[in-house]
Amino acid sequence: MRALDVRMGSGVESLTRQELSAFPVEGDGDVRLIDRSKGIWNPQAFEATLTILSSPDGPYADEQIAPGIWSYHYRTGSIDGDNRKLRRAWELQLPLIMWRKIDKGVFVPLYPVFVTGDDPEARLFTISLDEVRFLGDPGAFTDDSRRYAQQIVRRRLHQPEFRGRVLRAYDRHCTVCKLETPQLLDAAHILPDSHVMGEAIVRNGLALCKIHHAAYDANLLGISPDNVVHINRELLDIADGPMLQHGLKDMHLQRLLWSPRKPNDRPDTQRLDIRFQEFKNAS
Repeated sequence: MRALDVRMGSGVESLTRQELSAFPVEGDGDVRLIDRSKGIWNPQAFEATLTILSSPDGPYADEQIAPGIWSYHYRTGSIDGDNRKLRRAWELQLPLIMWRKIDKGVFVPLYPVFVTGDDPEARLFTISLDEVRFLGDPGAFTDDSRRYAQQIVRRRLHQPEFRGRVLRAYDRHCTVCKLETPQLLDAAHILPDSHVMGEAIVRNGLALCKIHHAAYDANLLGISPDNVVHINRELLDIADGPMLQHGLKDMHLQRLLWSPRKPNDRPDTQRLDIRFQEFKNAS
């Protein structure tokens, strides 16, 4: 998990199955972090499960039963087998890594998570985020507990998955300037979470470098529905060095320099228009 901290901290937004098949860990060399074909990865030398896979299109109907808490189905067959080591992780309260599938062979890590329940009759484990596992029965969450859990899920799950999908769609390039340094790239919402159309989907997202993201959020930079960049008059009238000139003012009235290859991943024009009206009002 420390090795994952380092890797994800370098700006990487997702990992491929190939990368997870031989993941470099200082002092241990290359370590497999995902099973070749199954959802539960039980390294032979480990007493308990190391990683589990959560896939929206997988054969098991894993579902979130409360914010930050999932039901996770036993592997088909005996209640033991691969399930035995996952049960052992529960008994020892060992942390796990959950791989969240965002595309074929592409995953975002969620860790640490813990096994917090085991129901052999229903053939279900309960998996919880570290921060919510002590909040008690999810069916009896207080309003404060539920709000806290929802905030944790947004930060730990929704934002990383949104970032993973958006940066992957844009092939890790800023749509305004084509910058492709991962540490300097963000997944920006066109419409915020608070908006009725503010879903965390790729069509409500833009890959932006940090300066263009900040300018977009502050309505100093706008993008019209025809994919043209507009700079707020307030900035155009300022003389303030080469960064402002080349980073923002020179972008005025140019078309976006990078767009997703897949048409279904390109920015939704209705959302762009709503946001652009806000920009024009601020200008």
